[in-house]
Amino acid sequence: MGLVIKAAIGALVVVLIGLLAKTKNYYIAGLIPLFPTFALIAHYIVATERGIEALRTTIVFGMWAIIPYFIYLLSLWYFIGFLRVWPALGCAVLCWSLSAWLLIYGWSRLH
Repeated sequence: MGLVIKAAIGALVVVLIGLLAKTKNYYIAGLIPLFPTFALIAHYIVATERGIEALRTTIVFGMWAIIPYFIYLLSLWYFIGFLRVWPALGCAVLCWSLSAWLLIYGWSRLH
């Protein structure tokens, strides 16, 4: 039953994004996916299973994790200037993947 509820919430979020994309404030559709749904779940699980110090480490890593998302947005902005939407999205995801891998690699080397 929980899976059905989660799927319904996901579907509602997609509908909300679609509706917002059609309004004069279409740019707000880019804010909706950034609601920290999964972060809330991850932080709760880490805190209850690993403790507050592990949660603090997870929070700091999360702050650094903003960088790959920024790189995704920056590269998408760049690629959309001369590529069609799907190839631009693909290239931006590759940039995110590379920067996320570099972040994980660097973090694991330092910690």
